[in-house]
Amino acid sequence: MHHENTPTHTGTGEGADYIVVGTGPGGSPVIRRLIDAGHRVTVLEAGPTDARPGIEDPRAAFSLFGTEIDWGLLTEPQEHLGGRALYLPRGRVLGGTSAINGMAYVRGAAADFDAWEAAGAAGWAWRDVEPYFRRLEDFGPGPGAGRGTGGPLPVRRNDDPDPVAAAFVAAAEGAGYPRNDDYNDDGGPLGASLVQATLVDGGRVTAWRAYVAPVLGSPLLTVVTEAHVTRVLIEDGRAVGVEYRGPDGEARTVRARREVVLAAGVFGTPQILLLSGVGPAGHLHEHGITRVVDLPGVGENLRDHAVVPVVWERAGAAPGVPGMGVQAQLVREGTENSMIRPDRQGIVIPYVYSTVQEGLPDSGFTTVAVVLHPYSTGTVRLRSADPADPPRIDPATLSDPRDVEALIEEVAVLRELVRRPELAAHVAAEVHPGEVDLRAYVHAAADAGHHQVGTARMGTDALAVVDPRLRVRGVAGLRVADASVMPFTPAGNTAGPTFMIGERAADLLLEDLAADPDRP
Repeated sequence: MHHENTPTHTGTGEGADYIVVGTGPGGSPVIRRLIDAGHRVTVLEAGPTDARPGIEDPRAAFSLFGTEIDWGLLTEPQEHLGGRALYLPRGRVLGGTSAINGMAYVRGAAADFDAWEAAGAAGWAWRDVEPYFRRLEDFGPGPGAGRGTGGPLPVRRNDDPDPVAAAFVAAAEGAGYPRNDDYNDDGGPLGASLVQATLVDGGRVTAWRAYVAPVLGSPLLTVVTEAHVTRVLIEDGRAVGVEYRGPDGEARTVRARREVVLAAGVFGTPQILLLSGVGPAGHLHEHGITRVVDLPGVGENLRDHAVVPVVWERAGAAPGVPGMGVQAQLVREGTENSMIRPDRQGIVIPYVYSTVQEGLPDSGFTTVAVVLHPYSTGTVRLRSADPADPPRIDPATLSDPRDVEALIEEVAVLRELVRRPELAAHVAAEVHPGEVDLRAYVHAAADAGHHQVGTARMGTDALAVVDPRLRVRGVAGLRVADASVMPFTPAGNTAGPTFMIGERAADLLLEDLAADPDRP
């Protein structure tokens, strides 16, 4: 695995065919596939290189939060959470959020992608995206039906689970749920499973290290770190380059002969579009930004999984230091009001994670109730026209009462599971919610699911930001390749589907070039 420090500038940057902004699971596949196809690519990453110790070590993930490689965003105070602002860690480093996330690899359910297509994202149904998942995966140990091997991204089974995770799967089986040995195969995610992760020999593999590190010596590749993009340069209705600020605060520009690809993430991409004059006309006017395209959907449709932790004290000592975060899951259908099914997930984290800080045990584990397709939607807006100001993020968590009911239902399911005999030897006591009213607890304890999507969603209606070929509507030569294009959250962690989007975006860029090689 590549561990050398990447210099701030490599290559020349002159005459780039493509500019890619962002190096996470969306951007890194685009970079690699364009380089492999022989194109010159300039990469702009707002954060530093990935030389920081701790990125490889899954046990160090929490120690990376709040450092120089974390944007460290906060939501606006949330009305339905007692005015709490939620912390949103996001990677600001080569590899993006894949450098600090929990590494769980989940494709999602076939129904998720079929719902995208039904909402206007033609060509993104399960039958269309499934080959891309196989292309990107290097899955093991052992084969899996319909799984990929030999792709850039290592995906490993959890062969050494925390005892609590193994007992949770046994408890779910005991309660009548099917055991699912590979929730990413053709059979789909329903049932109880140990969770797969992007790890090799116990070490984290980021998007950058999987995709771009192997081609870092290429003369076609220019990498600029600590390059905070401030706007896309749009001339005569076409994206021709980007403006960015380096560590010295000076504005610089870089131009692209063919296209600019935004992969700055669900918060960064809409912020850059708005700063570039692409977005709701009234909002642009409010901040004194010259309107280039009135695109009312930019920053709308912010969606995230709704989650509530249930905290348990362990009987006996916890095994070692927390490693991989989510280790096991139970995916089930949920009640009738689900938007897309399956819609309920219970996950097991082998350490204490809690938004309610009182009375936490020294040794514990957490089961987390997750609603996979919440109805609540929020917005990303500019705080000011200054690119250095973080955006105003309002997920409107639990603003739709159906999400509250779903979380109450899932918390109850998890409490019953953990009280089963299969888990009895591991549990000393239930810490939270304990004896409090469940509805009150859901509002007091709900947190961000850290799987935000949708702020530049694809479709064909008036609020779609990109078309199904990921082209920003109204601006030629500008695409988006990150989780912001997803119309709805998938049934699981978002890194896997974002890798798939990056792979697909590269194909779309290359197909459109082949169809019209003479256009600028």
